[in-house]
Amino acid sequence: MRPTPFVPLLSACLLAGAPARAATPAAAPEPRAVVVAPSAPAKPSAADAKAFVDGVNSELKRLWIRSSTADWIKATYITDDTERNAAALNEDVMAYLSGAIAASVRFDGVDVDADTARMLHLLKVATSLPAPSDPARRRELAEIAAKLEGIYGKGKWCGTPVPGKPAPRCRDLQELEEVLAKSHSYPELLDAWTGWHTISREMRPLYTRLVTLGNEGSKEIGFRDLGDLWRADYDMPPAEFEADVDRLWTEVKPLYDELHCFVRARLQKLYGKDKVPDGKPIPAHLLGNMWAQDWSNLYPLVEPYKGAGSLDVDAALKRQKYDPVRMVKLGEAFFSSLGLAPLPATFWQRSQLVKPKDREVVCHASAWDVTYDADLRVKMCIRPTEEDLVTIHHELGHNYYQRAYVHLPVLYQDSANDGFHEALGDAIALSVTPGYLKQVGLVPSVAKDDHGVINFQMKKALEKVSFLPFGRLIDQWRWDVFSGKIAPDRYNAAWWDLRRKFQGVDAPVARTEDDFDPGAKYHVPANVPYTRYFLAHVYQFQFHKALCEAAGWKGPLHECSIYGSKDAGKRLQAMMELGASKPWPEAMAALTGTKKADASALLEYFAPLRAWLRAQNAGQQCGW
Repeated sequence: MRPTPFVPLLSACLLAGAPARAATPAAAPEPRAVVVAPSAPAKPSAADAKAFVDGVNSELKRLWIRSSTADWIKATYITDDTERNAAALNEDVMAYLSGAIAASVRFDGVDVDADTARMLHLLKVATSLPAPSDPARRRELAEIAAKLEGIYGKGKWCGTPVPGKPAPRCRDLQELEEVLAKSHSYPELLDAWTGWHTISREMRPLYTRLVTLGNEGSKEIGFRDLGDLWRADYDMPPAEFEADVDRLWTEVKPLYDELHCFVRARLQKLYGKDKVPDGKPIPAHLLGNMWAQDWSNLYPLVEPYKGAGSLDVDAALKRQKYDPVRMVKLGEAFFSSLGLAPLPATFWQRSQLVKPKDREVVCHASAWDVTYDADLRVKMCIRPTEEDLVTIHHELGHNYYQRAYVHLPVLYQDSANDGFHEALGDAIALSVTPGYLKQVGLVPSVAKDDHGVINFQMKKALEKVSFLPFGRLIDQWRWDVFSGKIAPDRYNAAWWDLRRKFQGVDAPVARTEDDFDPGAKYHVPANVPYTRYFLAHVYQFQFHKALCEAAGWKGPLHECSIYGSKDAGKRLQAMMELGASKPWPEAMAALTGTKKADASALLEYFAPLRAWLRAQNAGQQCGW
């Protein structure tokens, strides 16, 4: 797929990125006519095909730089003007890709070299939202895409007016998430959850139209629908890929079920079984996160052994006066310890590390190479918290990956599949262990007792394991929407059917088709494919184990940090340098020694906690 900003699953805003980049707003230049290729010979040759992909790489880089520049401006300075500018430049990209993909069909069946064949394939899947060839419909699609993301970025909940009382203060997503993270008041949680989910209602007709136009564009380039196109980006037939995702989910589901059972029992003690019944899904607003995808904020409530192995990193960051720049410098030092070069000076000049006070921005953390030439940047609204520190390590993982493959043609400037980029960032974050935090002076000591281990693993599982079904279901909903299996009049009902099925989570209040709850999750209005995050949550443990082995680690997997290992850095660099130039199984083998994805490393990592959960859940009514 086309390179996009990379978004962590740990970020404070937890949303995701779209294309992007630049520094000062500029008027959109007039779209110039794009000539994809000269008139085609009757029987094109392998040399013609190579010349074609060389031309595509050159023109795509020019167009992607323009559009990503406009997208960066739009993400860091949200106005009607920046939305319009981004839409115009993305329309140019859509126009070019439509023509280039259509022109590439004439090379079907031509005996070309492996590089040319791969680039022709990558061209066909180079956009997650192919536009129809009709200029008016293409323009409409670009405008809808920009509008949807703008609605999300500007979303606020202003409360329900009460007669005779002052108007309630409007709150943005970050403020509403603070309520879900910290409050144990059922009414407050319900208000924050239902309030945020009002912002997406106006998206529904726009999203319905986006599906229609996106499917049109997909069919024009040879795919059944938009979901078929997304699944074709994994070096295997779409049906085979979907089956492989199901295999991985089946491997990890028993661990999730054990965690769900334990957490529900703890929530019952706090809120009562009338609000959290046995054998039923958990109400979505009680899990400490707007989308119930990351349960980390429940840790104080479900902590297995109070205070055992406690690491108050938030307090240490504040006490040691860590500001956003110093936090990012600490992340950079991690990569330097692996033998990788420091970030360029322009990174520090161009990144957004602090939420501006004078304008609307998308706070969701993401990593960028704006010019596809090591113009590395991070966009975050950094706070002095452990969560943001881990997110920084994750985002910088993307940046170092981007720089490693910058020498390749632009069609290869991406990861082997989109799950690899997220997995790489998360695998690096797994090395932010208590031992690492002690090495860098953020905690004084590390407890090694069994109670401390279970606490540490619980904290990780609330972040990693809780996410697995959510990562699995978002694209299942969209695949079914794109295929027509889910009709527009069932968008919301089908969304909650899948959330109950996979997550064991339900809406806290009745929902109707006047609502559009999928749109309350950034990746849906921004049209960012989401299966990458599910894959990343499996791959990252596979990557982590391989890097730990390269570092010579002999202890339990959950205690390993590759900090300081030049050998691990060399193994990492060898995989990153491949970019998208090889099918993902080859990149997997370069790092791990095997071409198959599997969840055994994830299960190994959490083995102590899983045994503990089984004992704790004995006699409980698990399932939903």
